[in-house]
Amino acid sequence: MIPFIDLTRQHAGLRAELVAATARVLDSARFVLGPEGEALEAELAALAGVRHGIGVGSGTDALRLALTAVGVGPGDEVLTPAFSFVASASTILMAGAVPVFVDVDPATFALDPDAAERAISARTRAVVAVHLYGHPAPMDAVGALARRHGLAVIEDAAQAVGASYAGRPVGAWSDATCLSFYPTKNLGAAGDAGMVLTDRDDVAARVRRLRHHGDGGRYRHVELGLCSRLDEMQAAVLRVKLRRLAAWTDEHRRIAACYDEGLAGLLLVRPVERPPARHVYHLYTVRHPDRDHLAKQLADLGVGTAVHYPLPVPGQPLFGGGGEGRWPEAWRASREVLSLPCFAGMRDEEIHAVVRAVRLACGGA
Repeated sequence: MIPFIDLTRQHAGLRAELVAATARVLDSARFVLGPEGEALEAELAALAGVRHGIGVGSGTDALRLALTAVGVGPGDEVLTPAFSFVASASTILMAGAVPVFVDVDPATFALDPDAAERAISARTRAVVAVHLYGHPAPMDAVGALARRHGLAVIEDAAQAVGASYAGRPVGAWSDATCLSFYPTKNLGAAGDAGMVLTDRDDVAARVRRLRHHGDGGRYRHVELGLCSRLDEMQAAVLRVKLRRLAAWTDEHRRIAACYDEGLAGLLLVRPVERPPARHVYHLYTVRHPDRDHLAKQLADLGVGTAVHYPLPVPGQPLFGGGGEGRWPEAWRASREVLSLPCFAGMRDEEIHAVVRAVRLACGGA
C-alpha cells in the first residue's frame, strides 16, 4: 500500500533534533508565550517579508482573529471562495459577519476576481483569498479589487506556506495572512497551531491582545478575546522543521513534475501552475469525471487517495446546503477532485507506482 501521507518518515530523520528541541522547552519550564514562540514568529515573518508574526492556537483561530483585527464585525459581509475548507467561511460567522460565497477559477480553484466584484455590496468589508492546495490566488487582481472598493484583504495561506506570487511571498500581499500548522501541512506541528502574519502594527497589536483574552496589559482586559496562544512545544518543533521547508518544497515540486510528465495524455485534468504563481503542491489534486470510481480503482491497486473537498462550502449543512446553480464551478470541483500521494520522503519507486496505477485505472497503461 502506498499511503496518501506518511509523517513517520519525516519524523524519523528529525528525531534527535525534535527530542532536543522539546527537552529544551521542558528544561526551561516556559510553556506559553516564551522564547521559542517569539523566535518562530520572527522567522516566519522574515520568510514572508513582513514585520509581524503572531502565533496562535490553530489556523482556524488565525482566521477568526485576523478578521476581527482588520475590523470585520456584526453586519459586515466578507467575500470568500465557495470551494475551500469550511474554516475559510465558518470563521467569518465566528466574527459575527456574513460570508458571501464567490465561485472559483476551475483551473486553480482560487476566488474569481470578476465574480467577486459582482458580489460586492454596501456592506462588504473584506475579502478572503484562499491559496488552495498550495497555488496562490491572483493577488494582484484581488488587491486591485480591494483598493477600488476599500476592502481589507485576508490571505488564507493554510496550505501555502513558502509559496509566492509575482516573486513576492504569500503573506506580503494583504492586511493579514493566516497560516495553519496542522500536522499534515507542508510545515506541520505535533498538534494544532497557527500564525497571523502582517505588516500592519495595529493589526499585530490587536491579534496579540485578542489571542490572550483581550488583555491590554497587567490583567486589564479591554475587549472580548480568546485563549489562543501558540505553545512553546509546538513552536520548538516547528523551528526544527522550518529549516527543512525549502528542501521539502522542492521535493513536493519534484513529485508534482514527475506526475505531470507521467500522467500526460490521460482523461484526467492535472493541476496547473499559472504564472506568476509559484505552487508549493501541499496537495497534488487532479480532476476526473468519475472521481469515486477512480478512487476505488486506485485503492484496489494499493494507492491511497483523499478528497479535498466532497462538498463546496455553501453546500455544507452548516450553510444550508444547495446552491449548485449559483456556484457551478465549486460544485463541479467537489464531484471531480482527487488528491494523490505527494509528501516529503516519498520514494521514487512509489511515485512511479502511483503513475502506473493511475494510468492503468484511466485506461492509459
